[in-house]
Amino acid sequence: MMGTPGSIGWLLRHELKLAWYNAAPGKTNTARRPGAAGLATVGLVWLALHGIAFFIVGRTGAIDTSDPRVLVAVTALLYGCMTFMLSSALHTSVLVLFERGDLDLLLSSPLSSRSIFTVRLGVVVAGTAALYLFFLTPFAHAGAALGHVRWLAVYPVVLGCATVLACAAMLLTLALVRLIGARRTRVVAQVIGALAGALLFILAQLFNYLSGSREAQAMEAFSRAFSSSGALGAGSPLWLPGRALLGEPMPILGLVLLAGAAFALTAARTHRFFVHGLQQVASSSRVTPRLARGVRYRFGAGLFDTVVRKEWRLIRRDPHLISQVALQLIYLLPIFLVVFGERDIRYPAITAGLTLLCSSLTASLAWIVVSAEDAPDLLAMAPASSRLVRLAKLAAGAMPALAIASVPLVWLVLREPLAGLLACFTVSGATCTAAVIVHWCGKPAMRSDYTRRGKSDTLTSLLEGANSLAWGGLGFCMSSIVGGNGTEGYLAGVALTAMATVVVLALAWLLRQPGA
Repeated sequence: MMGTPGSIGWLLRHELKLAWYNAAPGKTNTARRPGAAGLATVGLVWLALHGIAFFIVGRTGAIDTSDPRVLVAVTALLYGCMTFMLSSALHTSVLVLFERGDLDLLLSSPLSSRSIFTVRLGVVVAGTAALYLFFLTPFAHAGAALGHVRWLAVYPVVLGCATVLACAAMLLTLALVRLIGARRTRVVAQVIGALAGALLFILAQLFNYLSGSREAQAMEAFSRAFSSSGALGAGSPLWLPGRALLGEPMPILGLVLLAGAAFALTAARTHRFFVHGLQQVASSSRVTPRLARGVRYRFGAGLFDTVVRKEWRLIRRDPHLISQVALQLIYLLPIFLVVFGERDIRYPAITAGLTLLCSSLTASLAWIVVSAEDAPDLLAMAPASSRLVRLAKLAAGAMPALAIASVPLVWLVLREPLAGLLACFTVSGATCTAAVIVHWCGKPAMRSDYTRRGKSDTLTSLLEGANSLAWGGLGFCMSSIVGGNGTEGYLAGVALTAMATVVVLALAWLLRQPGA
């Protein structure tokens, strides 16, 4: 697939090479291409997956595809994968449209804009489907080798779903450019991608909440819906993706035709809109609007307030950080459903959940404002109290988590004062210690390394995780004692987890960075 310079094949080869360089195992910031070790690792893992697949398929035997439960399970699994596909496709669309920064050069070249857009769309499709093909095709090969040829439907189904979702993600990204502008599109697309990735978790928790609170009504409604004449009966179009994955020819053909039509229509009809969106990106990054009333300088706030507002403003302007941090906030939604529900409150689970989430969110924000500071030398040389600056930065990382958790905490205190006060104690303790651990042990880094901070700063990540688990366990044990669930085992749990919080904090102090 070398192709002549300037051809679609030549451009596609270049794009796929860049995608592989960015996703290669063991890739570092200085690596230009994957080495032999990376290729060998991928090959060995794929072969190992084949061995696991042959073992599982050989033990389970043939699957009865006529069983409605199998159809429901396969379709639910496929829809779950599709939510993550949409999230990945949105992320890749934002990457190829905004973050790569090479489209100005390509569009000024003799290449056709339609060819450029077709290749970019193809790269989004390939990137969306690659992970699922890597993990699912070994099972398809094992099934085909053992006589279940229909399992090879994994190939057209995964590629078809990835194509349709990639087209939808690209069109959504371009539509957002026209509606809200290129700068805001980066933020909104990243947040939508995070929401799509967490949708499966939210729906599962919502189902548990509904089935637990109104179990009889929920089961009756599901029975009517799944009956032969119901909306979710065997003939419902909702199950067509699952039927395609089970190897039925007509659903497979329909999905392939739909994917081909979506790709052709998207590539043929939207390349001009794509160029228009890119021009808007370029103009929005180069033209600064003039202020109607001139520049206004607002002084008078104290140093503490100024530093806190500065850190929050910097986070608000970064779409990648917003999307990654917002993903953690999504997992607070099931806790709100439990707290404000009509059924009996499970105080231990709520206390532990709020503690873990607030600790994790604070650690992320504290890493952004402390470890990822863009001008540490400037702050060190400023004629201001360094202690007050550090305190303000830690407060900027801890205050959002406490503000978000304040709503369920107030409700718990009003409903059950002792359990609510214990939850306030563990949430506050975990939040403050998480910020302090990052301050003591966090290594300087770039904000763009946020998603890779666990690999680049393993020690701090381990201490953060241990701190969260210790405080979460402490909250669970104390709330269980208050709830009357016995005291023998939980008293020992309180002693062990309280000791663990002290030990983790002491280790962080001993391993702190110079000058912290």
